[in-house]
Amino acid sequence: MNVNAIIDQVIARERGYVNDPLDRGGETNYGITWTVARANGYHGPMKDMPRSVAVDIYTRRYILAPCFDKVLLIDQTIGEELIDTGVNMGPHIAAEFLQRALNTLNENATHYQDLFVDGRIGVQTYKALGSFLAWRGQPGRNVLLTLLNSLQAIRYLDICEHAHAQERFLFGWIAQRVHLPTTNT
Repeated sequence: MNVNAIIDQVIARERGYVNDPLDRGGETNYGITWTVARANGYHGPMKDMPRSVAVDIYTRRYILAPCFDKVLLIDQTIGEELIDTGVNMGPHIAAEFLQRALNTLNENATHYQDLFVDGRIGVQTYKALGSFLAWRGQPGRNVLLTLLNSLQAIRYLDICEHAHAQERFLFGWIAQRVHLPTTNT
């Protein structure tokens, strides 16, 4: 799958213009918040933001800047998961989830060097991911995806427990964003 297809999937989940007063993200279009649109040079009304602006923001901010495009080259599904989580929670959080998961699946740094969890993906994270996948194969990939989704679900639960108005979004977040892989192990 190419980057444009991934962005198409994200936009399909996010849909078009939304201005829900209970949503902490505020006014959005194609899933892009007012704050993110402004930070990326769009200053028109959010309701009128062109889809092409959203695609450009997704590409630059949520794929290229956090280096998730390079993760896609290592493993397409894990890259897609990071992009989707990054769009919804921020790329820094998605990268931290990957680093934490790789560290805790590493059996006390037995198979690769443990990572400094800084939310920035670089050479060490690529090496660790490649080593993990070479060591554990498809079952490991499924476990890693399950762990990434579990971390995401727990974060949604924490958000709702600390801001009860957000509870109305929990079902949709889990249904739309937390996808557990089917395993054949």
